[in-house]
Amino acid sequence: MTEERTDKSEYNIVHLPKEQWEGEILPMGYTTQSYFDVDLSENDCGYHIKISKRTVDKSITHTPEEYDFPDRLYQPHWEKAFAWGIVDDVGEKPRLLAAIETCPEEWSNRLVVTELWVHEDLRRRGIGHRLMAVAKEQARLEHRRAVILETQSCNTAAIAFYQSEGFKLIGLDTCCYSNQDVERREVRFNMGYFLRKDRKVAEKDIVIRPERPKEYKRVEQMVLDAFWNKYRQGCNEHFLVHQLRKQDIYLPDLSRIAVIGDEIVGAIFYSKSLLENDHGRKEILTFGPLCVAPEWQGCGVGERLLKETLELAGNAGYEGVVIMGEPDYYPRLGFKTCDHFGITTAEGKNFDAFMGIELVPGGLSAFGGRYIEAEFFESLSEEENQVFTKGFETPGMQKFPGQWNDK
Repeated sequence: MTEERTDKSEYNIVHLPKEQWEGEILPMGYTTQSYFDVDLSENDCGYHIKISKRTVDKSITHTPEEYDFPDRLYQPHWEKAFAWGIVDDVGEKPRLLAAIETCPEEWSNRLVVTELWVHEDLRRRGIGHRLMAVAKEQARLEHRRAVILETQSCNTAAIAFYQSEGFKLIGLDTCCYSNQDVERREVRFNMGYFLRKDRKVAEKDIVIRPERPKEYKRVEQMVLDAFWNKYRQGCNEHFLVHQLRKQDIYLPDLSRIAVIGDEIVGAIFYSKSLLENDHGRKEILTFGPLCVAPEWQGCGVGERLLKETLELAGNAGYEGVVIMGEPDYYPRLGFKTCDHFGITTAEGKNFDAFMGIELVPGGLSAFGGRYIEAEFFESLSEEENQVFTKGFETPGMQKFPGQWNDK
């Protein structure tokens, strides 16, 4: 190490850009006095696999030099890889001290941890846990069903670490590295971490109601938790909610929160917007944010909020809603891209995230025109947002693939 560091806060986990770190060798190596013995046999009833942990008289050591293809960041076969790490920039040249790399396996909706390495001087300081937390957060933000990785049957320290992180053995490969992997005591172990399974909550257990002034801070904390690092590093949606309540366009009579027990688990906020054509203007609705606390996502809370408030809006005489939202979510709830209604943005554009829904037949399509969003949504101060955010519990700001400010 070029300089001794003792303050954990100095070991910041940062994104490792591909253009800078592609091809960086990770010097994987370990020594162990134990391994998992794999005994695979076949009988008339099928196959029998027995895996037993054993000790050895002579330590097993593996070094990077024994491999023809050392571990590297951003290898070509991981086309959508994304990496983070800890960099020592005290000397003349940045030096990598720890790294984790992930790549989505799109067809199975899983996230693969392709590399995880910590310099021996930094081990047993919780850095591996912090790196794995980044991968788990990416999986949650991308709604992956599992995080998977591979390790070796003789790397018992790594296996113990993954088990402590909630990973389970999901499979093995007895000839991944050679045709004698079992004899060499280096069988590929596949391990998986399963994110919380989607579960529906009974309608009777979800209370949809207006928020109360004394709950404002709790609601804003939930909004922050839902959006943190999702579309950008950090977020400003909690600040938007705080400021929106003060605006003339805000519609508290339509906005609602979702409560399960004593916990605020979701919220939707409505405001006025306009359509404009050559003949005039028409008042319609927009909403945002609509969000659900991370631990309750996938349980039907957002759908309940939307269903009940759209009914309220229709009963109040509004004829349509236009939003900027997630194309993978809203169409299954009845939303269509705005080109279906003859509506464009103020600049005359259309795109997948620009959607609407009619509350009465022809409520949008009979008017069409250009969508005029309130100036308020473009006027939020980032400096004020940063000051406001200091009053909340926040995880670290982190760069993830797919963020709007991704370069």
